[in-house]
Amino acid sequence: MVALVRTVAYLGLEARAVEVQCSVAPGLPKFNIVGLADKAVGESKERVRAALSSMGLALPPKRITINLSPADLPKEGSHYDLPVALALLAVMGVTDAEQLADFVAVGELALDGRVVPSPGVLLAALHASQQESGLICPAAQGSEARWASDVPIVAAPDLIGLLNHLKGTRRLPDPPPGEVEAAAPGPDLRQVKGQETAKRALEIAAAGGHNLLMIGPPGAGKSLLASCLPGILPDLSSAEALEVSMVQSVAGTLEGGRISRARPFRAPHHSASMAALTGGGLKVRPGEVSLAHLGVLFLDELPEFQRVVLDSLRQPLETGRVDVARANAHVSYPARVQLIAAMNPCRCGHLGDPALACSRAPRCAADYQNKVSGPMLDRIDLHVEVEPVSAVDLALPPPAEGSAEVAARVAHARAIQTARADETGARTNAELDGDPLERFATPDEAGRALLMQAAEAMRLSARGYTRMLRVARTIADLAGAEQVGRIHVAEALGYRRQPPRA
Repeated sequence: MVALVRTVAYLGLEARAVEVQCSVAPGLPKFNIVGLADKAVGESKERVRAALSSMGLALPPKRITINLSPADLPKEGSHYDLPVALALLAVMGVTDAEQLADFVAVGELALDGRVVPSPGVLLAALHASQQESGLICPAAQGSEARWASDVPIVAAPDLIGLLNHLKGTRRLPDPPPGEVEAAAPGPDLRQVKGQETAKRALEIAAAGGHNLLMIGPPGAGKSLLASCLPGILPDLSSAEALEVSMVQSVAGTLEGGRISRARPFRAPHHSASMAALTGGGLKVRPGEVSLAHLGVLFLDELPEFQRVVLDSLRQPLETGRVDVARANAHVSYPARVQLIAAMNPCRCGHLGDPALACSRAPRCAADYQNKVSGPMLDRIDLHVEVEPVSAVDLALPPPAEGSAEVAARVAHARAIQTARADETGARTNAELDGDPLERFATPDEAGRALLMQAAEAMRLSARGYTRMLRVARTIADLAGAEQVGRIHVAEALGYRRQPPRA
C-alpha cells in the first residue's frame, strides 16, 4: 500500500507542491527517505520514530520508503516531519488516507509528539489557498496561516490532538486571527537641532523612496536622522504588509502571526558578510536587504563594510530583487529597499576642522571615501553633507516642526504618486523608468536647459541623469507642481554632488 500526503518546498518566496509518498513493503526493517532531501529532512525519520513511540505506536518491522516527489526538487527544512508522520500513519491504518488528500501539511515534530513551529507557514497557506485545499500546521502558527484568505486551517498542538480531530472525536478550535501590530514609537525630528539641509534631504528621500547618503563628522546626528525616517514614512498597504510578511515568514521571524503595517527598518553591522546582507548561506535564507523589503536599509559607517559586500548590493538596488545562484537551485527574493547610508568624511572624521584633522588631510579623505566604489555611489540619489552642530544650536529650544508635520507632506506627495501608479506601474518616483519617466519627469524649457548644462559640467552618467530626474519629480510633488520646473531641477542637482575622490 502507498499513502500520499501533500506538502510544499520553499524556493525563495515560492511554495512548490511536493507529494510525500509512503510505502511499506516486506523485507528487512529499514526506514529510507529519498527525493533529494537535505540533512534536516533525512533526520526527520528519527523525530518521527520518537514522536510515534510517545503515542505508544511502533514502526512496522518492514521496509519503509518515503519518497518526496518531484525527486529533482531540492528539499530543505524540518517542516517535512508532520507530512512524513501522517503518511506513515495512513499506511498503518491509524488515519484515513483519503481525508488527508484535502490538506497540505507542514510542521516540525518534537520527540514527545508535539507539533512545533517551522518557517514558511504563511507561504504554505497561500499555496493551499491557490490549490483550494486546507492546511495542517502547528498550533502556534495558526494565526499566521489565517492571513491567507479563507483557507480551512487545522492548527495542531500535537499528533494525538490532530488524529482525534481527523477522526471527529475531539475537534480542534479554529485558530484566532492574527493581530496587526502597532508600530513602535521612534525618535521624532524635533530631537534634531539644526541640520535643516539634511532634514530637507530626508523629507525628499521619504517622499519619493530615494536612496540617501549622509556625510559628516562623528556626533553630527546622522544616525539620529536615519532613525527618524520610519516616523515620516507612510504605513504599508494591506498588499504590501502581506508581501513583507511573506519574507518574514520564510525567514522565521514572523512571531505569533502578528503583521505590522510599519515599514521594516534594518541596520546591519558593518561586519556583516555577503550572505548576511544579500541572502544565501548553507541553507538559503533571505538577507538583510530582503528583510528590509519595502522599507529602509540603513548602512552606518559605509566605508567600513567590505567592498565586495557593498558591491553585491548593486543589482538589488537597481532591480529590486536578489538572485542567489546555487549549483542545485536558483532562488530569488524581493529587495525593493530604500538605502540610507552614513559615513565620516575621512577615517578620523574631522576633515573640515583644522584643529582636529589628521596630518594626512585631505589625502586621507580621498583614500577613505574610495573604499566605496563609484558605481555604488552612482546608485545613491541624494548626497548631503551633515555639518557639526554647534553648542549654540544645542542650547536652542526644539524646532516647531516635528515628524508629524513632515509625515503629512510626505503622505501628500506619496498620494500623488499612487494616483499615477495605474499609468506608471511604479509605487514611488524612485521606481519610475522608461516612457512614464519621460511623460511625468521631463522638465520645462528652463529646467531642460539647466539640466543639459549640468549634465555636461558634472559628467552625469545615464543612471545619474535618470535618478536626478526622479528626485526632481519628487521635489515637484512636494511642492504640488504639475510639471517639473527649473527650481526643482536646481535643487535636485544640488544633491547630486559627489564626495571628493582622488
